Order: sequence, then structure tokens, then C-alpha cells
Amino acid sequence: MKAHARFLNLFVAALCAVFLSAPVAGAEESLDDLFDKLKSADERTAPRLEREIWNEWSKSGSPAMDLLLQRGRDAMAAGKISEAIDHFTALTDHAPEFAEGWNARATAYYQARQLGPSISDIGRALTLNPRHFGALAGLGAIYEELDNPGKALEVYRAALAIHPNLRGVSDNVKRLETQVAGTDL
Repeated sequence: MKAHARFLNLFVAALCAVFLSAPVAGAEESLDDLFDKLKSADERTAPRLEREIWNEWSKSGSPAMDLLLQRGRDAMAAGKISEAIDHFTALTDHAPEFAEGWNARATAYYQARQLGPSISDIGRALTLNPRHFGALAGLGAIYEELDNPGKALEVYRAALAIHPNLRGVSDNVKRLETQVAGTDL
């Protein structure tokens, strides 16, 4: 009987591994498809694709972690930045491989005027998700605030290479190209 139970446990574990990994692979294919479409999207279609990408990025795979993300976002929307940082810190502590947790905390740090921690979290988000155009745009804004227009321009261009219709970033690139023209990058 013990051998049968052990076999059954292994069988169930194998099935879980197959079925639980399938949505992750499907989600990645879906993201790849969305990013392919985003590169050639017009100004009308791009916002919908962007929302779909953000929706995928916001799925941690754990209802508890998704709740922490939502609570942090709600706290930010309510202007409770310190509380948002606490929620996002709990999220990054418990789900360190979830890129959106790091990006969300980077945004909260930015709003709290803590640029160093924000840059650090953006770095972590980009390590986990190199296509994170939102993190790149945020990093560009920080470089502008740090009076480094050449670096800001470089990062904004990287964001546009991923998302050519990213709101406001094209204008930032044009403005910075004019500003850095004739100066060493």
C-alpha cells in the first residue's frame, strides 16, 4: 500500500509540474506575440497592446503576491507612498523573481524622492525583464533629474526600440537630442 501511495504522489507531482508550467510557457508566447505586434502598432492600437502587456506583467502566479501588488498600487494612488513601499518590499521579499514587484517599488521610491533605491530596483526589474519599457522610461526620467541628458537619451531610445509609441518618450528623445547636440555623450 505504501508503494502505491508513493507512486500516486509522484504521479500527481508530475502532472502538477506539467499542467502548472504550461500557462507560464503560454504566457511567454503571448507576451512575445504582444511585443511583436507592439513594434508595428499604430498610435491607436499601441495603447491596447501596452495594457495587455502590463496585465501580463502584473501576474505573479500567486494570488497572495498579486494582492500585495494591488495593495501597493492602491496605496500609491491614495498618496500613501510609505505604505506602498512597505507592500512592495513585502512583495519583493517573498517573490524576488517577480520583475513587476521591483518596478512597482522603484516607482514608489521615485515618488518618495529616493532616487538611489529607485535606480537599484529598476536595475533588478530590468535584469528579470529586459523588455520592461516602463522601467526604462522611469530610468530615463531619473537620469534627466540627475542632469545626465546623454544617459537619459540612451535609455529613452532603448525604451522606444521596444515600444515605439510609448507616450511622451518620443517627445523626450526629440528634446534631449536637441539639448545634447554638439556635446559629448
